[in-house]
Amino acid sequence: MTNRSTTDFGFQDVDSSEKTNLVTDIFRRVASNYDLMNDVMSFGIHRWWKDQFIQKIAPKKEEKFVDVAGGTGDIALRLLNKSAPETDITICDINPAMLEQGRARTIDQGVIKGLQWVCGTAESLPFPNASFDVYTIAFGLRNVTNKESALKEAFRVLKPGGRFYCLEFSKVNHPLFEKAYSLYSFNVIPKIGALIAKDKAAYQYLVESIVRFPSQEELVTMIKEAGFASVSYQNLTQGIVAIHEGLTAQ
Repeated sequence: MTNRSTTDFGFQDVDSSEKTNLVTDIFRRVASNYDLMNDVMSFGIHRWWKDQFIQKIAPKKEEKFVDVAGGTGDIALRLLNKSAPETDITICDINPAMLEQGRARTIDQGVIKGLQWVCGTAESLPFPNASFDVYTIAFGLRNVTNKESALKEAFRVLKPGGRFYCLEFSKVNHPLFEKAYSLYSFNVIPKIGALIAKDKAAYQYLVESIVRFPSQEELVTMIKEAGFASVSYQNLTQGIVAIHEGLTAQ
């Protein structure tokens, strides 16, 4: 980032007012193949990452959840399956195409109750203060234009004693593994995107956005600055992804 009016879009610096539209367009283009691409790119490991995320959250049926950037409903369905049918989960996503994919997916699986679908941005959530017990965001924070604002919004919509959880790509902590991962990311993932999603540029952006995302410790600092306490993280797969968590004061 070069100044306050610009932000990262992959390896580019773009005007902050442009990033939201650029990211929305990418996810509109890849929405129909989004879940398939996750399976292929990660060799299915993303399912284990998400299972570990849900295990960390340990959802309870009496809690109200908001899953931000959760358009396909992947995390919401896992939360629902781990708690109870009466659990209240709101899926909020900026992209109508992703929400439509998520709705269709849950209907196909026979899930009708317990889920609400809302179109909105992470930086300006359409919910009152202290609305939820648990806030989750999985593989979405790096696509947000103003990450600091999104974290402050997470703090705002959580009740006293509320819990924040973020699952996101992070920094690999083993030099040899990092080199192999980088080679795979830049040389293979965009080609897979071109083959399956017919959109190489979208997956080139994906790889670049991971590189530009803050490190584990940098994100800890950002979460604390948003007001959260007891902030910590857990690396998965040598730091390819990390789970960050924090609490609001009682």
